[in-house]
Amino acid sequence: MVELLRVAPVAEELAARFAAAGHQLYLVGGPVRDAMLGRLGNDLDFTTDARPQQVLALVRPWADAVWEIGIAFGTVGVTKDGQQLEITTFRADSYDRVSRNPEVTFGDSIEADLLRRDFTVNAMAVEVSQRRFVDPYGGVRALADKVLDTPATPQESFADDPLRMLRAARFVSQLGFTPAPRVVEAMTSMADEITRITAERVQTEVSKLLCGAYPKLGIELLVETGLAAHVLPELPAMRLEIDEHHQHKDVYHHSLVVLDQAIAQEEDGPDLILRLAALLHDVGKPATRRFEEGGGVSFHHHEVVGAKMVRKRLRDLKYSKEIIGDVAQLVFLHLRFHGYGKGEWTDSAVRRYVTDAGPLLSRLHKLVRADCTTRNKRKAQNLQRTYDELEERIARIAADEDLARVRPDLDGNEIMRLLNVPPGPVVGRAWKFLKELRLDRGPLEHDEAVAELRQWARDQGIDVPS
Repeated sequence: MVELLRVAPVAEELAARFAAAGHQLYLVGGPVRDAMLGRLGNDLDFTTDARPQQVLALVRPWADAVWEIGIAFGTVGVTKDGQQLEITTFRADSYDRVSRNPEVTFGDSIEADLLRRDFTVNAMAVEVSQRRFVDPYGGVRALADKVLDTPATPQESFADDPLRMLRAARFVSQLGFTPAPRVVEAMTSMADEITRITAERVQTEVSKLLCGAYPKLGIELLVETGLAAHVLPELPAMRLEIDEHHQHKDVYHHSLVVLDQAIAQEEDGPDLILRLAALLHDVGKPATRRFEEGGGVSFHHHEVVGAKMVRKRLRDLKYSKEIIGDVAQLVFLHLRFHGYGKGEWTDSAVRRYVTDAGPLLSRLHKLVRADCTTRNKRKAQNLQRTYDELEERIARIAADEDLARVRPDLDGNEIMRLLNVPPGPVVGRAWKFLKELRLDRGPLEHDEAVAELRQWARDQGIDVPS
């Protein structure tokens, strides 16, 4: 309540307007939960017995701005003194249970409105004028016990809106709560219902889950209940069997450890691209697993197969091209370091490593370090020491050659002038040749680069002017 008083000026002003018109106004849902957790933000949600047009009439003379995008669902948006407010009429919706779209019906009581909400920790309210706390479904107890449960039965709640099953996993990740046994049971028996939800909405929940404080817990819930089989089927597929003849790491467990270790290296808050790459870096292993003579197991080229699988899965989830490209490239490159051995790479190989990673180099460093999950302390220390050495080499070469901007020693205009050719494929091939040369040998003197270009052109059968 003390935390709620912090925003009292705006809330009380609004409540006074509603009370003068004979209406109730409740602060509700996430803001009440977050206030109790000590992290109330500037976005506030209210519910009221006033109908949408009545709400509009009350807030227009008072608000700095009003928007009506959600008015068909009973929601009016308001900006006041830098705070975002949403005011929604009590709801008593019914669902066809084919889609997740409700038939909007307005209600008359706060208790009925709270019953239709997703979880009890989100089904608490405060009547603002009188500071009266309303908690008919045990939200405070659930919050204290860190338990995620539903106001109605989970079966009713998830049948109305299957997206709530993903929201359960997301809240587990964000809050570190434990789902009630009946919630887990309903999620398991109703996992197929998630196919009613659009890919865009699934993607939003997956991203929020991954960027939570405890993503491992949310992912484990998805896998254990069978939801992951519909949302991210590559995850349960990584739970490879281990037998006494072919022992190897469980790829699924390993990936969760890598995720945790990648998160531990983050510097500026959750990094969705790094977390996706860490979770999915080994998705190609099940498809490439081979049992070798003598009891060994191999996963040849799993990074190549994995990058393709990642592209397909993230496209299906409607991620942006930029996110898809970055995550797939990290998966493709995550094994490259292991060819470094004890430092046998030439400077050319180091340049290619940096060039191929491009702006993802910092994330690639984190992913490669996180991928070391061996319990052998000596082996782990050696791997980290070797990568330290590689990073030092990258820094030395970068200082000398500006690796972030590796380009041919001659630009396109000079190529056209020296070869007397117009813009076209020949210029592109020559540019690519010179870039490869730069990667192999480092910066060249201008005359040396010109000589190499002329020789390449002669080898290509191009008539080179004298």
